[in-house]
Amino acid sequence: VREEGEQELKRSSPALAISGLAAGLSMGFSLVAQGLLHATLPVPFWGPFIDNFGYSLGFLIVVLGRQQLFTENTLTVILPLLAHPNWNTIWHIIRLWAVVLVANLLGAFIFATVIAHTDVFQPSIQLAFKEVSLLSLRGGFGTTILRGIFAGWLIALMVWLLPSSDGSKLPIIILITYIVALGGFAHIIAGSVDVLYLVNIGAASWYTFFIGFMLPTLIGNIIGGVMLVAMLNFGQV
Repeated sequence: VREEGEQELKRSSPALAISGLAAGLSMGFSLVAQGLLHATLPVPFWGPFIDNFGYSLGFLIVVLGRQQLFTENTLTVILPLLAHPNWNTIWHIIRLWAVVLVANLLGAFIFATVIAHTDVFQPSIQLAFKEVSLLSLRGGFGTTILRGIFAGWLIALMVWLLPSSDGSKLPIIILITYIVALGGFAHIIAGSVDVLYLVNIGAASWYTFFIGFMLPTLIGNIIGGVMLVAMLNFGQV
């Protein structure tokens, strides 16, 4: 995992930006899959147990396609810093995080805008997108930070587990991301697709996106990925 992080830190900013944009766009399919399942399943209590499997689709595309996703980088690029602390590595981490986060969010915004303002999906599916997306705005600032910590923790653990998966990457990705969705934990990119969709249809404001969702989720994801996974797993190894 550390070697992967070292390779990522050496990549140019344009390469990171393109890969990050692709990841942001790909994460939009988590909302699409969840919305389609939500719209076609019956209402009973077991509905969420099925439609939350759709959340895994975006992560499958990103991870198997080796695209740059912000929460994965909270683990991989921190390990080289823990192994060899220096200011040059810190600078490269800040550069990578900034480029990938902005590119991810741009991709999420583009995807959300397209599905909100075109007729690709029927009104009944659009309503399902709205219902699924509103779940990302549950809780206040502190609660969202905690939900972000759990999401960052689990996604970083997924990255930690994949190199030793021995060909079983698919079930690991699906299981962990399914728990993120089922638990209502906050992921900065997958959740941004949801909230930006609400912004596009007028169901949420930009203030709600930046202050109510993005900021606390970003703080939580970084704490979960860096403190609870990178440092602890580096220490045990």
